[in-house]
Amino acid sequence: MQFKDYYQILGVDKAAGADAVKKAYRKLARQYHPDVSKAADAQQRMAEVNEAYAVLGDTEKRAAYDTVGAQAWAQGARSGDDVRPPPGWNAGYEFTQGGPAGAGASFGGDGADFSEFFEQMFGRAQAGRHPHGGGAQARMRGEDQHARIELALIDAYQGATRQISLRGARLDEHGHVVPEERTLQVTIPKGVKEGQLIRLAGQGSPGFNGGAAGDLLLELHFTPDARWQIDGRDVTQRLRVTPWEAALGAQVPVTTPEGTAVEVTVPAGSGTGRKLRLKGRGIPAPKADATPGDLYLLLETAVPGAITPEQQAAWQALAKAYPGFDPRTAG
Repeated sequence: MQFKDYYQILGVDKAAGADAVKKAYRKLARQYHPDVSKAADAQQRMAEVNEAYAVLGDTEKRAAYDTVGAQAWAQGARSGDDVRPPPGWNAGYEFTQGGPAGAGASFGGDGADFSEFFEQMFGRAQAGRHPHGGGAQARMRGEDQHARIELALIDAYQGATRQISLRGARLDEHGHVVPEERTLQVTIPKGVKEGQLIRLAGQGSPGFNGGAAGDLLLELHFTPDARWQIDGRDVTQRLRVTPWEAALGAQVPVTTPEGTAVEVTVPAGSGTGRKLRLKGRGIPAPKADATPGDLYLLLETAVPGAITPEQQAAWQALAKAYPGFDPRTAG
């Protein structure tokens, strides 16, 4: 994704406190406001300024952004350069819905025109004001928090109780962003899917004036694993077979993702790329009356080497048994 250097856009140091960030934002917002600026790119610059402040003016988003930024800056990246953050870089970070008070609101923006970089990092959440209306004594519910966590596939099959550490941030007495971490016990129900949300009531931001706390929404993702591909509740698993098993057919032992050993029939004449379906062996459904996913076994033919004289003779005999066979033209 194309990197956005929000510090460069706002013209502030990476160690700038919250007040310095807000001051820089207000100055640039007045400069590039479409009703004031005569510059041809005023609207584009205003959108960039709004986006930069939506991140740097929010403690949680700024902490997560600095994680990606540290890698990008070490490589000398600037706005517009292509960066590739490591898989799962944002797992365990908490984000509030929206952004800092005034982002995209005080100066005519609505926060909707955020870049692809922003959306890949934080989703399509728009910056908006924190609600403060209703009088000084009004009770107000706290904001919902969002965090991404990674699970092993086995957790979807069996359910689990996991202790997770969530990384957030807060402002210290000097207005600087400092990391903050908390640990929660989370029950993962059987049958969860990629991208599913689990709501933890009352674990979000605290309320105002005695109002209830917001909720914490955990977005579930499976830890990348070369053994499996996941599509909804269906799971594809590679199964390596010998040339003679593929050609003659065989009963092959397979361990499913949930750890169950089963015998699978490989039909004679199977080739690499063929899929065998094990109905109902995918991710289970959360309810008894719902349909579970299927497990697909993707066959790969494993060709052994010819090391010993006996092995070499065996391959030579096989070649003689198939005169004229050309795998590059065979259908």
